[in-house]
Amino acid sequence: MTIPRTGRPAPEGAPTSLTRPLTGVLTALLAITALTAAAGCTAISHGDSGADDDVVQSPSAEGDEGPLSGQTIVIDPGHNGGNADAAGEINESVPAGPNKKACDTVGATSADGYPEHEFTWEFARDLRTALEADGATVILTRPDNEGVGPCINERAEIGNDADADAAISIHADGADSEGRGFHVIAPGEVEGYTEDIVEPSRRLAEDVRAEIRDGTDQPYADYIGEEGLDVRTDLGGLNLSAVPKIFLEVGNLGNAEDAELLQDQEWRQQTAEAVAAGKSRFLLGE
Repeated sequence: MTIPRTGRPAPEGAPTSLTRPLTGVLTALLAITALTAAAGCTAISHGDSGADDDVVQSPSAEGDEGPLSGQTIVIDPGHNGGNADAAGEINESVPAGPNKKACDTVGATSADGYPEHEFTWEFARDLRTALEADGATVILTRPDNEGVGPCINERAEIGNDADADAAISIHADGADSEGRGFHVIAPGEVEGYTEDIVEPSRRLAEDVRAEIRDGTDQPYADYIGEEGLDVRTDLGGLNLSAVPKIFLEVGNLGNAEDAELLQDQEWRQQTAEAVAAGKSRFLLGE
């Protein structure tokens, strides 16, 4: 569901060592997937992840028949396991809207050593399972937790190239230890970039927020945003998106209580199901 936009300049300046040709890859991949009979997910990654041509296809990109059949959702697990050893690559500047930012970052780590990139990968897989069970076609922005990137502009481009009905970037905050709770980040208006996605992204954020609030014991963040919702104009993954998109900070890894929850598999699955319910609520107009 690409939302038409006007006046948006084409992204430029991405380093050639980091950029991968994405246009047309997703279309071809989904066409191949349609010929298979299994079920699974498609993922695209940047960097040396062991994937051939940066595309990894598990046995089907499409879910079962269900209320979300025909809907395409992109899940972006923040950061990546190889980023820490690739400082030169992830620190290069790439388009982030009207300005440029670093390609990617290492992410946060809890006091007991649990890294954000591991949480986002595990949570993304749980969310993928829940969405595919409802019939959605799910695309991940990376195929594993061992590569580098993709860069923030490439992550947005994956959702755009897929003509996704909705996209979500998964994160865990690294704030001060006193603060805890979840918050959803919606794009603010950035002239020439986000005007057409601000309203639907806000609705998506509110629907996901409501389902997490009602379906889990995780409180709204008490250190940022307002009642679990924040609006930002500095995130390239939102500024460059042509489809409704949000960032979700599931909790604060800097807080011991949150960090314990984020490492609990049963809690992660429950929360992922709540996020999937929020996606359904948005896509089905419930």
